[in-house]
Amino acid sequence: MMDKTFALRRQEVVGEAPMIADFKTRWPALFHVREVSAEFKRITTIHLQSTFFSRVDAHSANLMKAYAKKGGVQGRKIKTIMAPMTQDVDEGAQTAIAETVFGIFVIRAEGAEPGDNPVDVGIVLEGVEVMSNLGNVSLAVVMLLGLVYALNLSYPQELRYTFEVLQKIILELDGHKLSNKAQVLKTLLSR
Repeated sequence: MMDKTFALRRQEVVGEAPMIADFKTRWPALFHVREVSAEFKRITTIHLQSTFFSRVDAHSANLMKAYAKKGGVQGRKIKTIMAPMTQDVDEGAQTAIAETVFGIFVIRAEGAEPGDNPVDVGIVLEGVEVMSNLGNVSLAVVMLLGLVYALNLSYPQELRYTFEVLQKIILELDGHKLSNKAQVLKTLLSR
């Protein structure tokens, strides 16, 4: 059914740019892992999950080396971006979700250790929890990238380089136009 309505959905997304809450009400099936992946493939002809994870695996050793070397302002900035929001599952977490424009949430049980499995991992767009029970942050990142394409969203300014790397280096979509920062990382990864 989603295949048959693709053209209508794309016209609505690109032409009308509806609010996420309205779009989720109108097209609820799109906000499931299988459908995000299918919509991404309809748009790009690339299989989202297998392509993303295989290419991240191929680059993971060099990525870890590159980020481990970062110090100073950039190192602190990376640590701040990567730091999970830590709150108990209560009204504070719900308020934080409602105030989040673009993000991934991780809910851990009270007293959980960093290595323990989370209670929930999900995605928030425009203060709306659009996906939950994703199991891990890796899948949430992939689904968030897929939703960016499916919903024709712009990357948030503070994460533009992160998503540029995911899109252009990891998924190799529109990779011929790289910012200077992404080009430096691409060079580091090719060593």
